[in-house]
Amino acid sequence: MSDTSNSLLNELESARRTIAELQAQIAALESGQQSCPETQDGLEEIRMQIEQAHQEWMSALDAIDDPVFLHDSEFRILRANRAYQKLAGIPFKELIGKSYFEAFPMSSGPLPGCLHAMERGQDGEEETISFEGSFYRSRAFPVHNEQGTYLFSVHSLEDVTERIQMENSLLESRELLLAFIKESPIYAFLKEVSPVESKVLAASENYVNMIGIAAKEMIGKTMPELFPADFAAKITADDWSTVASGKVLHLDEELNGKSYITIKFPIPLGGKTYLAGYTIDITERKQHEITLQRANRALRTISAGNQALIHATAENTLLQEMCDVAVQVGGYRLAWIGYARDYAEQTIEQTALAGFEKGWPNPSPLTWNVERHGSCPAGAAIISSETKVVQDIFTNPELKSWHENARQYGYASCIALPLMDGGRAFGVMVLFDEKPDVFDDNEVMLLEEMSGDLSFGILTLRIKEAHSEHAQRLQKNMLQTVEAIASIVEMRDPYTSGHQKRVADLAQAIAKKMGRSEEEQQVIHLAGVVHDLGKISIPAEILSKPTRLNDIEYSLIKMHPQAGYDILKGIDFSWPIAQMVLQHHERMDGSGYPQGLAGDEILSGALILSVADVMEAMSSHRPYRAGLGIDLALEELARGRGTLYDAQVVDACTALFKEDGYGLPQ
Repeated sequence: MSDTSNSLLNELESARRTIAELQAQIAALESGQQSCPETQDGLEEIRMQIEQAHQEWMSALDAIDDPVFLHDSEFRILRANRAYQKLAGIPFKELIGKSYFEAFPMSSGPLPGCLHAMERGQDGEEETISFEGSFYRSRAFPVHNEQGTYLFSVHSLEDVTERIQMENSLLESRELLLAFIKESPIYAFLKEVSPVESKVLAASENYVNMIGIAAKEMIGKTMPELFPADFAAKITADDWSTVASGKVLHLDEELNGKSYITIKFPIPLGGKTYLAGYTIDITERKQHEITLQRANRALRTISAGNQALIHATAENTLLQEMCDVAVQVGGYRLAWIGYARDYAEQTIEQTALAGFEKGWPNPSPLTWNVERHGSCPAGAAIISSETKVVQDIFTNPELKSWHENARQYGYASCIALPLMDGGRAFGVMVLFDEKPDVFDDNEVMLLEEMSGDLSFGILTLRIKEAHSEHAQRLQKNMLQTVEAIASIVEMRDPYTSGHQKRVADLAQAIAKKMGRSEEEQQVIHLAGVVHDLGKISIPAEILSKPTRLNDIEYSLIKMHPQAGYDILKGIDFSWPIAQMVLQHHERMDGSGYPQGLAGDEILSGALILSVADVMEAMSSHRPYRAGLGIDLALEELARGRGTLYDAQVVDACTALFKEDGYGLPQ
């Protein structure tokens, strides 16, 4: 109701009360209950005052913006202001004498507030009514004559549609918020916090999977009612610290063998202190990080080892350098290399070792004797010509004699890699790690590649092959190792199987078309083989998602060039392979990622890779769409020629398909 309407309604109420007081005076005078010198003329004067008050009352009634009407004991309309007439849509003359519930608000009978006013002679209670999508606050109060007899009721209607809609909207928003928290796929919560207590107001249903407590059991509970005392005290302290500081709190937590990130933030509202937050299960991400770290250290070891192999001139020096590389570059706790000797005892002679600051007191005989190899993984690897992995020395009953030595030297697991000459193992390389269960399949595969390279290096030195052939073979093995790493990504993402190989082949063909040197063609091909290596850090469910990615998922995908660069930057390729991988999603106009490079800031090899990548991606099938074909892919390149993609590269690619008949392999 407007301020003017409120003011006029107050005047109306004041006039009504004045009439009532004057009526009470007349009644008192006529009954003789009040000693008063007024004569009959005095009574008439009071009646004139009543009439004047009635006139003022009626004027105030008509001036009110909100609908107001008067009705008699039969609920027939006696008077209605202009606002009521407009709302009812009925002329004043037709309203008079009509039952108000047949005019407005239309209903089957009088409103409860009117009945209350009539039956009890008191102001009716406020009530909200709905009519044709609008809401009105209804209020009725009675008017009596001098004898206290009921004359009629005044009924006001205030349009409260906007307020009701706002209240409903707020209620809906509250319900939506609670539903959002309840159904959230991440662990979400809302609390009311004080210095001594933290109480749950809302929580997502999936907490039952995390802590074994359903959301409905958490609502209204404090932390000591949900968790052990020490843990509850820590949570309560963290909650209040967050609220008191007004800062966001990030927590890394381990619970029941899983890893979580919890983020808490304060919400000041209505003089109270609230706390909201969510917990994200990052167990899988942690596992991916560990896998990446292991692959990274294996790659570092391979890279440094290959450098040692390339520059090796003496066998003993090479063996020692390989052990040093494993410990100093790869981060393995211990490393040693031994050769199988054909003595009667069939012993293993250690020829190089690293990480043994206190020497090497063998925990058991180093032997490849079939009957005695059980307590010697190195001997088992030589006998079987297969890699032997001991994930936990302390739980392996055959290695009980190793326990004291393992504690002394700080190792808990090991891997024995046979050194092969054709189908026969002539030696073994053994690596130790300070933690158990660290040698996963990817790392084992990489280390087997390294032992193969080492075997080849040893044999190459032994037969004194030409250094150029030696370097070429080792370089080829290194490239094969990188290709093996690249295949790990495609094994996790079957929908893009072969993508890196096809991009590499196309990029090499474009480079050739542009007249680049054979060496540069090979460099670009190698960069293409590993350009998506960083996707090893992306969860598999995102890589193979059958629908469009959301913003968060796409932001994770956009991190893969940096992740690939981080893996490759420590490898000495003698070429800018890592930089090409980092830049293959950059664009000429600076709209690419991750660095937003533009024009000449981008390596020429990366410009070729970006065109080949777009061409192959658009032409091939993806989980969320079918392949678009060569023609549409070429049209996309033409649209971005000179802005997104290098014009010369686009021209070479177009000519390759349209003039030379190049086709992408399936």
